[in-house]
This record gives sequence, structure tokens and C-alpha cells, in this order.
Amino acid sequence: MKTNEALLQKNSSPVKSILNHEEIGDDHMLTGMDTPMKPTAFLISDEEKKKRIAFHFTEIMDTLGLDLNDDSLQGTPERVAKMYVEEIFSGLDPKNKPKIALFDNKYKYEQMLVEKNITFYSNCEHHFVPIYGKAHIAYISSGKVIGLSKLNRVVQYYAKRPQVQERLTNQIATELKKVLQTEDVAVIIDAKHLCVSSRGIKDDTSATVTAYYGGAFKQHEKIVELQNFINS
Repeated sequence: MKTNEALLQKNSSPVKSILNHEEIGDDHMLTGMDTPMKPTAFLISDEEKKKRIAFHFTEIMDTLGLDLNDDSLQGTPERVAKMYVEEIFSGLDPKNKPKIALFDNKYKYEQMLVEKNITFYSNCEHHFVPIYGKAHIAYISSGKVIGLSKLNRVVQYYAKRPQVQERLTNQIATELKKVLQTEDVAVIIDAKHLCVSSRGIKDDTSATVTAYYGGAFKQHEKIVELQNFINS
């Protein structure tokens, strides 16, 4: 009886679901649709964040053996800190989220609207090296429209944070569905990852494509129509 109970406990033990970074290695992992953030992320001011980043980046440079008294290097920690907080990771802070106003679709345009070739720069959350490429967005109005530049701003907001491309695709689509009050949204991202091309496998020719199709865009003919617009 004890043997059977022991066997049952062994077979019913939970499967290990959390891998450490050595087991993950260079694999492309996605942990969830929300960017992983601490609850206390915004209790620190931007100025304090820059001071802390500059301090720690100084330590990194010093550990690498760089001479921080050199004229070219002495301001680098502060420059990196400012770049992180104010530029390339500014999308982490909700206060930088673009404010979007809706307008009535007075032109009664009822076909898909496509904004293609939106250039974006992001950073891989696994190695903190750039991801860059093009985003293509399409939606069908539910009676409301937004300014074209706002589509670009939504892409930039979610791109300016440590990212995984699958998450970036879904975050943009989710935001646009909420703002536009429609499920008829499509997002396609075609990007290069420097964690693939500049290190690791060092493949400079490959690219990664991800897509989200919602509502009417789940229909094959709509996907074909969208692809024709993008490739024209």
C-alpha cells in the first residue's frame, strides 16, 4: 500500500514549469502578454532612476576595464541613463502613453484602412540589444476613426520597452481594439533581432514575422487583401 501511495505521489508531482536562464539559453521565450513590471516601478522618480542607472553603468564599465577618466567615456554612464529613461525605455511609464481622440467616420469609409511600413526600434528583453523593423496596421472602422499619426504613436509606445516580438504584436493589437472599439484589427510585424544577427548564431539574413488577425481579418479573403496592400 505504501509503495502504491509513494508511486502515486511521484507521478502526480507538479511538472517543473519555471526554467532558469541557463536552461532557457538563447531560446525565444514569452512569459505573458503584459510587460513584467514590479508593483513599485513608478515609486521612483525619473531623476532618481537616472542616478541609479548611471551609478551601476559606471560599475559595469569599470568592471570591463574601461578608463572612465577618458574624455570620450567619462559622460557615458549619464548618457546611457538618460537614453534608457527618456528614450528607448520610455514606453514602460504609463504617463508616456499617447492620448488618442476618436472622430466620427464622416466619410463613411467602410473598407480596411492600412498604415504600413511603420519603422520602429525596440530592445530584446533577453539581451538588451535592438530589435528593429516595420509594423503594418489595419482596421475597419466601427463608426469612429483616429488620426493616422496616432497609429504610429501606439507602435512606438509599446516598442519603447524591453520586448519580445510576439508580445509587442499582441500589445499593439489589444490597445487598438480598445481605442477603436472594434475587433476588426490586424497587426503584422517584420523585424530583425540583433541578438540573432550580432551575437549567438550570428545570422544576419533572417527576419522574424508575427501577426495578429482579429474580427473580420480572420477571414482568408481579408488576409489576402491586406497582404496585397502591404506588398503593393
